[in-house]
Amino acid sequence: MSDFLVPAGITVVLLGIMLIVIGTLASGQKSESNVHFGVGGFIGPIPFGFANSREMLYVTIAVSAIFFAAFLMMNLKHIVR
Repeated sequence: MSDFLVPAGITVVLLGIMLIVIGTLASGQKSESNVHFGVGGFIGPIPFGFANSREMLYVTIAVSAIFFAAFLMMNLKHIVR
């Protein structure tokens, strides 16, 4: 089974990269856009986040908190022991 999963994963990643490159080249028009981005996560129990706007930082922290809560709920039986 794992003999199939590794090549399938590599294929999916390469396909995703190709789609991003094709999409970038296809939208070659020079237009003004206002793009907001944010990156967040946890290092141990300490949350962190970076963003280029305050609203996006709030969204990033909220999504990180939701994922952290989901992680705790999935591992609750291991934590309670």
